[in-house]
Amino acid sequence: MRSLRPTSRYWSLFGLLMLMGGATLYFAPAKTAWAQDDAVETVTAADTEVLAEAAEGEAVAAELQEATFEESTIYTINTMIMFFCAVLVLFMQAGFAMVEVGLNSAKNTVNILFKNIMDVSVGVLLFFLVGYGLMYGSGNSWFGWGGVGISLDDLSNNAMSGDYSHAADFLFQAAFAATAATIVSGAVAGRMKFEAYLVYSAFLTALIYPISGYWKWGGGWADQMGFQDFAGSAVVHAVGGFAGLAGAIVLGPRLGRFVKGKSMPMPGHNLAFAALGVFILWIGWYGFNPGSQLTYAGVANINATTWIAVTTSLAASAGVCAALITGWILFRKPDLTMALNGALGGLVGITANCDAVTYPWAILIGAVAGVIVVLGIVMLDKLKIDDPVGAFPVHGMCGIWGCLALGIVPNKWLADGTTNLGVQSLCTAAICAWAFGTMFGLFFVLKMIGMLRVSPEEEQDGLDMSEHGMHAYPSHLVVDHYGGGSSPAPRPEPVGAR
Repeated sequence: MRSLRPTSRYWSLFGLLMLMGGATLYFAPAKTAWAQDDAVETVTAADTEVLAEAAEGEAVAAELQEATFEESTIYTINTMIMFFCAVLVLFMQAGFAMVEVGLNSAKNTVNILFKNIMDVSVGVLLFFLVGYGLMYGSGNSWFGWGGVGISLDDLSNNAMSGDYSHAADFLFQAAFAATAATIVSGAVAGRMKFEAYLVYSAFLTALIYPISGYWKWGGGWADQMGFQDFAGSAVVHAVGGFAGLAGAIVLGPRLGRFVKGKSMPMPGHNLAFAALGVFILWIGWYGFNPGSQLTYAGVANINATTWIAVTTSLAASAGVCAALITGWILFRKPDLTMALNGALGGLVGITANCDAVTYPWAILIGAVAGVIVVLGIVMLDKLKIDDPVGAFPVHGMCGIWGCLALGIVPNKWLADGTTNLGVQSLCTAAICAWAFGTMFGLFFVLKMIGMLRVSPEEEQDGLDMSEHGMHAYPSHLVVDHYGGGSSPAPRPEPVGAR
């Protein structure tokens, strides 16, 4: 029977999110159109608007006088390609959703899809209100603040605000923030309360990810030390992977996952969905990695962009082959799920260094990542840590490898002395520790107040019904095909069981 929860908890959660947004708007410095300077409080609202329009008009006129046809063309090309890449990265949310749905029980499908759409929605809003200002603000080496929102592009379509528009840049960076958040969804699938997930997603996209992102991409201490992470092996993927590991540890395993110390395989209900999701993610990665070039116009820039696309492709392909061979040796059968995760591991591993290595080294980096994925999944199994989709081995462990590779294999940053293995190790460890420590603390608090995990009865019924009151499929088709406390069906003979 579905348990009743006090409605005050939901109002408290809603109030918390509204308070965060309201406080941010109130205390934000003058960055957006509605922010006001304390020094001109005596000026009326009408006068302020007139002055602002006049100043903006002068700035636009100056831009138009100075901008040549070549500069306008470069601005247009950069903005359009960045916008397209932002759409590709946003499309990766569909890939994450399909992978997670396919590798989990049918009775949790609605919950998984709901979490993924909320990652994007909550992530974009809070990254606009808080995250973007934290990640690209001004401050000391550890913390900066640039106010709410983004600098306004001129609506007359005549102003140039740099090499590309602020709007395109925000869309691209917001998609990255949503990616970091949604990685955790797979690691905690099947047993976390929906309200707890919303709290986690809000904190990661508004605070945790932007602060560590500032350390590298906002000019913080890691960037000053020479740390290199081109598109986010550590800044995005390891942050999500280690946050997911913290959630999986605090939550504990799913019912029936480990019985009397023995690992019980719990295969996903639809590997076709999982494979489709990996293909979508692979395609989306061409926005993630080549898009991080940021400027694309000109021979040098476009050559670099296509170089990055090739290293990305080679690493992903090598990851598949290495994971296939490793899994085949260990389990005596070619395992599709290992090959799929090998592709993702290769993509994560190349993300930090895709601009800096040659093609043969990209193959090696991807192959090592594929091996790491398989061994990481086996390691979690031995440690009795339940990660249903392998989020930590793929994003956490391969994210570390991608950054460390820049201190090991020949590359342009190692060759010119910009970075070394010590710098890469220290900064990667700090980013991972920040994500794991803060998220472990958040999940632990949620557990202490009874807000983290659903009851055993609700888990047996499935989160679709217990949390949302609906099925993704006709109810008679929602049947698990594995043993354990959550399954109403007999367990079939295992085929290639790990």
